Amino acid sequence: MATQRITEFLDGSRARYVLLIHSPAYSAQEVAESVHLPGRFIAKTVIVKIDGRLAMAVVPATMDVNLGALKDELGARRIELADEMEFAGRFRGCQLGTVPPFGRLFGIDTYVDEDLAQEESIVFNAGTHSHAISMEYHEYERLAHPKVCHISRKPVERPRYAQI
Repeated sequence: MATQRITEFLDGSRARYVLLIHSPAYSAQEVAESVHLPGRFIAKTVIVKIDGRLAMAVVPATMDVNLGALKDELGARRIELADEMEFAGRFRGCQLGTVPPFGRLFGIDTYVDEDLAQEESIVFNAGTHSHAISMEYHEYERLAHPKVCHISRKPVERPRYAQI
């Protein structure tokens, strides 16, 4: 039970938060729609490999991770998106695509985009496709100890083809 694990962590840390139960959502943008909030408040957790080790890059749902900016920020030699097969067993109990942005719970570093860090509160997945947590950003930062840096960019437009 991933939701139970994250709520036990939050309760044990005396965190102030709200557990949100919503209709199943499979992307951060869908979570935003389900909880009726703009995507900029939804923290999207992306698993990356930094010089071969796993880490979390956390950006607003409306943005993508800018791997080049993260590489420059950290002075890394190589950064890439991690393949699901590389981390499938790492986040015990979490459904694929629902990892909460607390790398320290899983023994990895967490990097948060500075735009997300400017928000008063954020919402993030709680380990399932139908549970999310809402909390003030400063409370999240107190518990997650993320490194804040500029790591987001607008999503790349995909060409649309006419349907025949």
